[in-house]
Amino acid sequence: MFFWFVGTAVLAVWYVFRDPRFDYRLLVVGALLPELDAVFGWGAGMRWMHSLAFSVIVLGVVMAVTAGRKPVRRLLLGLPIGTFLHLVFDGAWATTKVFWWPFGGWNFDEARLPEVQRGWWNVVLEAIGIAIVAWIWRKARLADPVRRRAVFRTGRLFSE
Repeated sequence: MFFWFVGTAVLAVWYVFRDPRFDYRLLVVGALLPELDAVFGWGAGMRWMHSLAFSVIVLGVVMAVTAGRKPVRRLLLGLPIGTFLHLVFDGAWATTKVFWWPFGGWNFDEARLPEVQRGWWNVVLEAIGIAIVAWIWRKARLADPVRRRAVFRTGRLFSE
């Protein structure tokens, strides 16, 4: 799953904040970060990056490290927002043993990643994600190479 998380995170933040100055680069990184649980060999079992504690810790670290530095905080807040949105759009909250880890115990009891539990529904969700990303591509005018370079440089997708 790639486009589903990127598309839903960007769309949700755009819809909620409508801030033309928002930097979407770290939002996308945060939205994909919990997938490292599967990518780096932790297997089909859900692990700590799919827990609420992980996202809260990322948020806490960003807030602590950026105290008194508003521009840096504004940039870095995209990371924990992305991890929180990953949990929402992944349905990680449906596996309470992992979502509330470590408060429900340290063992994951062989809980499976939501992607594994959903099976073929992932194809539908990824197709929806591709459609959302295509809409974002058009809305943000990313077919224009100059505009695309500006987005990669600033992280700002949508202009006022």
